[in-house]
Amino acid sequence: MVIQAYLKATLENSDLFFEHILNLKTKPRRGWQKKLGIKKPESVADHVYSVAAIAMILADSKNLDSAKILKMALLHDLAESITGDLTPDDGPKKKKENLAMKKIMSSLSPSLRKKYWTLWIQYQKNTTPEARLVHDVDKLEMALQAKKYQSEGYSRKKLEQFFDSALDRTNDLQIKKMIQNLKH
Repeated sequence: MVIQAYLKATLENSDLFFEHILNLKTKPRRGWQKKLGIKKPESVADHVYSVAAIAMILADSKNLDSAKILKMALLHDLAESITGDLTPDDGPKKKKENLAMKKIMSSLSPSLRKKYWTLWIQYQKNTTPEARLVHDVDKLEMALQAKKYQSEGYSRKKLEQFFDSALDRTNDLQIKKMIQNLKH
């Protein structure tokens, strides 16, 4: 009986968490808007899905914990359901994102909140191999999207900044090589 009540309470309160997930579909990736003038760029949800799918493949190929990586990838931009897509031009974002994540996770049960907060902090601090991979895949996905926009006719010269940023902020040599190949 206690377990059923606990599950019911967890599911009832999860609605707020689910709303934040759905809200990502309406959040445009602002860097594409600001720097390329794309009126309807990919959404944050589009980006998160791509990061998760790419990270899953690379995690398995590197024998890392793919379940942990998938959770981390799905959480990595969830704060943007509140903050919007913050670009480097917006200044430091960790404090804003941490406050947003606390609000988002407040609707979860204490055990889920602790589990996901631990993954969030590992990602924020980049302290585990899984977090490092998700960070690098985040940059790889940006380069892949830049290549897609290039194929749609957007200026290669304007897209160069996205490839350069991805290269500068990636540590994994295999991923760095993939980005270099996309750039050329």
